[in-house]
Amino acid sequence: MKHLIFSILLLLMFKAEAQSSALAVADSLYTIGNYSNAINEYSKVGGLSSALQIARSYNAIGNYEKAITQYQYVVGEDVEHQLAQFELGKLLLKVKKFEEAKSVFTDLSILNEGNPEFQYYLGEAYKELNKADESLVHYKNAVSLDSTHLRSLFQLSKYYTIKQERDKALKYIMQGLDYYENDVSLINLHALVLFNDFQFEKAIPLFEQVLELGEDKDYVYQKLGYSYNKNWEFEKAKQTYKVLLNRDDTNSQTYFDLASVYQKENKLDSAKIFINKAMDAQKPIFVQGYIELAGIAHQQKDLKTALKFYQMAHQEDKSDARIYYNIITVYDQLGSDLGKKLTYYQNFLKQYPNEHPFYYETARKRISELKEEIHFSKE
Repeated sequence: MKHLIFSILLLLMFKAEAQSSALAVADSLYTIGNYSNAINEYSKVGGLSSALQIARSYNAIGNYEKAITQYQYVVGEDVEHQLAQFELGKLLLKVKKFEEAKSVFTDLSILNEGNPEFQYYLGEAYKELNKADESLVHYKNAVSLDSTHLRSLFQLSKYYTIKQERDKALKYIMQGLDYYENDVSLINLHALVLFNDFQFEKAIPLFEQVLELGEDKDYVYQKLGYSYNKNWEFEKAKQTYKVLLNRDDTNSQTYFDLASVYQKENKLDSAKIFINKAMDAQKPIFVQGYIELAGIAHQQKDLKTALKFYQMAHQEDKSDARIYYNIITVYDQLGSDLGKKLTYYQNFLKQYPNEHPFYYETARKRISELKEEIHFSKE
C-alpha cells in the first residue's frame, strides 16, 4: 500500500513538473512574440490561465474573433475574472462591437465600483453609440474617482469645447493642466476655447506652445495666423501663412487668409494678388474671391468694379442674399435710374423674404423712399 501511494505521489510530481516545464516554454514563446507556437504550448497545459494567454496571443496576432471567443470562455468559467473582462471589453471596442463592449464594462463597473478605468471605458462605449449624455456621466464618474484621470478630463474638455460651453470646458481643461502642465492635447483645447471666445491675444502663446511641443499640424498654423492677424501682428501672420503655403500651395483658403492680412494693412494691390492666387489655386472657389475683390474695390471707392465683382459672385451663388443686397446698395450709390433701383429692392424682398431683419427693413424703407422720389420726379 505504501508503495502504491508513493508511486501515485511520484506520478503527480512528474506531471506537475511536466506542466510547469510546458508552461515555462509557452510563456517564453509568448514573451518573444512567437504567438502561434505559444498557443500550441498553452493548449497542452490547459486551465484558465493558459486560456487567458491563448486569448492574448490571438489578440496579438490580430485574430480578433478567436481572441474574443477565448476571452468569453474564460469569463464564462469565472464571471468575476476582472482582468479577462477588461481585456475583452477593450478588444470589443477596438473591433467596433460597441453594444457588447458596453455590456462588459457595465458588468465590470458593478463588480468594481471604485475603478475609474472601467467608468472611462464605459463612457467610451456610450460615446461610440452616440449617447453623449450617458458618456459624460461615466467620464465624470471616472474623474470623481480619480481627479487626475487624464483621458476622462480630455474627453470632457473636448466635448464642451466643441459645444462651445466655455466655462465647463475651461473647468476640465484647467483641472487637467494642474496635473499635466505640458499635455499638448489640453493646451490645444485651451487655445481653441480662447480662440472661439475671440480672445486672440491670449490664444496666441498657447498655439505657439502647441507647436513647440511638436503638434505641427496645419490647423494650428491656420488658427495661429488668424489670431496674429486679429491681434495686429501682421508680419507674424504672414510668416505663419507662408509656412502653410510651403506645405500646400493649392489651398485657396490660405491665400484668402493672407490677402486678409494685406487688406488690413491697406496694401490692397497685394491683397488682390493673393485673392487671384486663391481663385487660380482652386477654380471652383470663385464666390469668395469675387466677394473679396468687390470689397477691396469698394474700399478703393471704385464702385463700378465692386458692382462687377458682386454680380459675378451672384452668378456663382444666387442663394446668398448678402451678395444680392450688396449689388443693389452699390447700384443705388452708382446708378441714376430710379426705376431700376426700385426693381432691385423689390426683387430682393421677393427672392429673400426670410433674410435678416436689418436687410429686410432697410430694403422696405428704401422702396418707400424711391417710390416717393419717382412720384415727385414726374411732377
